[in-house]
Amino acid sequence: MKKDLKIALIQTDLAWENPDQNRVNFTKKIKNISEDVDIIVLPEMFTSGFTMNASAVAETMDGKTVTWLKELALQVDAAIVGSMVILEGNAFYNRLLFVMPSGQVTHYDKRHSFTLVGEEKVYTSGTKKVIVDYKGWKICPLICYDLRFPVWARNTEDYDVLLYVANWPKPRVSAWDTLLKARAIENMSYCVGVNRVGVDGVNAVYSGHSAVYDVLGEPLVTCAPNKDTIKIATLEKRHVEAYRNKLKFLNDKDQFKIT
Repeated sequence: MKKDLKIALIQTDLAWENPDQNRVNFTKKIKNISEDVDIIVLPEMFTSGFTMNASAVAETMDGKTVTWLKELALQVDAAIVGSMVILEGNAFYNRLLFVMPSGQVTHYDKRHSFTLVGEEKVYTSGTKKVIVDYKGWKICPLICYDLRFPVWARNTEDYDVLLYVANWPKPRVSAWDTLLKARAIENMSYCVGVNRVGVDGVNAVYSGHSAVYDVLGEPLVTCAPNKDTIKIATLEKRHVEAYRNKLKFLNDKDQFKIT
């Protein structure tokens, strides 16, 4: 078990529906990270931006981007996390990939479709919550709109880190800030949120506000609004353990089943 976990947050603009250019851009950013880190987090749909034109950018699990992620994770000796459009069978998924340096890939399909723009008409919703065990840390990865649904994120697995990748628009960024903090507090876990910046192909504006909160909801790292930046946060296992043992709030959580 690793007592400390170093996470790099890449808050950046995305080339609209251009996987080739986004891979080039992220390769440069990732290789320019000066510190040794354990996990590198990219935004939601990092190869394309939040597009409903799935057929234009979709790849398979043995396609160029997954191959690139495996090779790059091995080169930098860090796990790389982000979501992209995946075609599986006849269905499109907004799929988060957690790619380890070993080449092992764990994936999570976005549960909550953003009906405001018709995501449910294009992408198939996921049905399974996923917990990734990495270096002795239990990590729960989720995607953007999932942040609004606390029942799905409820810490029934004693995970240590709740992680969101997003394309969360500027007009509602106050909700992003508030809910990231709330998810950390109610689940007594670190909460990591990585959002993009810039303007996408349908003129949606994004201001970032990527951040990491500790188990008490205190900001550990925050990224400046509207800025293309990389920030690194060090998560401490003793911080999680100490406050859970002292406060024991999770012992009083409600019991329920999600159907």
